[in-house]
This record gives sequence, C-alpha cells and structure tokens, in this order.
Amino acid sequence: MKAQRIVVVGAGPAGMMAAIRAGQLQQDVTLIEKNPIPGKKLLLSGKGRCNLTNLCDLDAFLQRFSGNSQFLRDAFKKFFNRDLINFFEQRGLKLKAERQLRLFPVTDKASSVLEVLRKELQKNKVKIIYKSAMKDILLRDNQVKGILLSDGRFLSADKVILATGGVSYSFTGSTGEGLEIARKLGHSIVRLRPGLVALEIRQKYPRHLGGLTLKNIRLKFTQPLHAGVGFSNGKKQILSEIGELLFTDFGISGPLVLTLSGKIVDWLSENKHVYVEIDLKPALSREQLNARLLREFEINPKKSLKNTLKNLLPQRLIDCFIDIAHINPDKKANQVTGLERKNMVSLFKGVRLDIVKPRPIEEATVTRGGISLKEINPRTMESRRIKGLYFSGEMLDVDADTGGFNLQAAFSTGYLAGESAALN
Repeated sequence: MKAQRIVVVGAGPAGMMAAIRAGQLQQDVTLIEKNPIPGKKLLLSGKGRCNLTNLCDLDAFLQRFSGNSQFLRDAFKKFFNRDLINFFEQRGLKLKAERQLRLFPVTDKASSVLEVLRKELQKNKVKIIYKSAMKDILLRDNQVKGILLSDGRFLSADKVILATGGVSYSFTGSTGEGLEIARKLGHSIVRLRPGLVALEIRQKYPRHLGGLTLKNIRLKFTQPLHAGVGFSNGKKQILSEIGELLFTDFGISGPLVLTLSGKIVDWLSENKHVYVEIDLKPALSREQLNARLLREFEINPKKSLKNTLKNLLPQRLIDCFIDIAHINPDKKANQVTGLERKNMVSLFKGVRLDIVKPRPIEEATVTRGGISLKEINPRTMESRRIKGLYFSGEMLDVDADTGGFNLQAAFSTGYLAGESAALN
C-alpha cells in the first residue's frame, strides 16, 4: 500500500509527536516549522526543566482541566502518562517524580526532551522544513489537497495536521496563524483568552515588593455579585491551596495565582470588581495569631514594632505591612494598642488586593479557547468539516492547571492525530 503524504505544521510537542507517530506507521511525513529550530516553547516549559506529565490517574488528571476535559478521554486512552514515560525512558531519558506527582527529566533540562524527539523524527525519516510558515491550506471538494508556504512553494498532501499552537508566548512563534486559517476554512474559534497568567493589581505598594516570594500562604479570590445598582446579591469565592505567591512590578504571580488565573480572567470579563485576600498565616487561627503577637510583645516590650515583626514576616514585607496597618513603624511593642493589634491580626489573615486585569495573552503560559471541539472528532482529531484536516495541541479549546497536564494533552492529541491520519 502506497504511503500517504502527511504534512504536519508546527514543530512543538504536539506536532513533533504527530509526525513521529505517522512516521512510525511508514507514512511520507513532512514537518513544517517557521522557526530555525523545533520545540522553541518546549525549551521554556517548567522554567527550562520541562514538566512532561503528571502521575495522577485519568479521572484526577481530567479534573485539572478548566472545561471540556471529556473531549480528551479518547486521546488519553490511546496515549497517556505511562505511555509517554515509556516513550522517553525506552529512548534513554530517565524521568523523576517530584512534588504533586510532576514528572521531569533527571537531567533537569528541557533540551534533553527535545533531543529525544529530534532523534526520533530523524529515525522515522520525517522531512523537516525550517524557516517556512504556512500561508494557506488548499482544498478540492472540501478535502485537503496540500498547503501553500509563505515562500510560494506548494506541498501536496493527503492529510494535514495543524499543531501551530495558540497565541501565548508569541515570541516563540505562536502567533495564531493556524487558528486564522482554520477560521477561514469554516471552523468556529472559541474566544481566545489568557490561561496560567499573572494578574495586575490596583494598589501601588506591591511594586516595591517585586521579586519577593511568599511561601506557605493561601489566597481567597472574591467576585461580588450585584442584582442591580446599589444592591448586593452575594458573591463568588475561590479558596486556593497553601502554596507560593510572587510579587511582580505590576501585581502578583506564582503557582497559586497562575493555577486559578483562568477562573479570575473569566470573572473579570463578567464583572470588573474582583479582589484577592492573602492569608499570610493560614496555619494559625485569629486567636492563635493574637496570642503569638502578645507573646512577642511581652518578650521584647521595648523593641520597635518593625523589629518585632521580623519573627513573623519576610524582611521586605514588614514596612509595607505596617504601612497598610496605619501604625507608626517606630512605635515600641508595649505601645501597640489592643485595636492596633486586632487590625494586625486581621491583616495577617487577609491582605486585600484589587485585581485590575490579567497580563496580556502574549505573556500567558497557555491560550484558553481555540478550535471549537464540536467540530473535531475526539476519536481521531479530524475536522468534522474538512476531510483530511486534523488538529492537535494548544489549538484545541482545552487547557489545564500547571503540573504537566497541558504538555501531556499536547503529546496525546498529537499522537492520536498522527496515528489517525496514517491509518484512516
């Protein structure tokens, strides 16, 4: 049987895996990449360490997606976390589990992951065309016939797999051209918005805290709901796990913020009034905190409040904390009034920041939204509108928390798309 001509557009995780799988099935595969190298965004993942996947079971895995997770069941049944682990370990790259069941290469280098993928592309005789972007997909009788490249070349194809990503981290080449071409071909695009993104805040003082990480804190995001002007009708709230927050020049970031940012972006689109409260001491009750403060004040009654708080707060946060509490920083511990102490306890349990907006989608780790899943067959990743056209990776309207979930979805949908294009 003659090999099919399969063109894969985009040499990220999904595209490379699609090309590898189609190549393993003895197809004539060409991979198009507009960058001079493959995996540019992959090299940045996990802060350069590449959090490949997560060891949790399928149901727990699907729960980490913001919505539409059931669409991925077929892809995950075909190629899931254990399959991905075997793929890399059988090719000489050992992996290790870290906190929250996250999987990393033992080398702690994303380049090690990319090297395995590059060798596998070569082994399976995948032709790669670098520094060339897709300009259009050509059809005949609503069936794929090939793609037109930006340099004017035409590549005939029996199947085309689009894996061009979203619009986040646009400097890596994810500029949305694949989504735009899909739209022109008749596909619906669910509104694009940032996921796993830092948040800007209204208050000015955190700008003096840029780079400061707060550990073992908890966040509570709140969106007041209004039935009408001047009438409150309850509120929505999200309570985070205990973890880390990072102050930036413009607001807040870090694992806790990024994980919940998708919901906050949606809230902001509904109602601009959203705020977060930082519980600086989630392990202590208000009564325990009050007792702790009293004990600190009694031990060092003549010490300034500023110096007393060194046992409770990071050095860089103390001035800001006292300023918000409206207390004279030079006041001695034994001069702090009961009301001031009560206000400090309240502040420990809830430093409030007003969320203005998310950072631009180009700075987000992932793109939320994308090709409408109603128009894609989840068993094959083939378009329901155009025969021979397949989608994979971040182009799809699926996104998840940090922890290896998004990368696994990219590898899994790429694998399924490559196999389906080869066998159907």
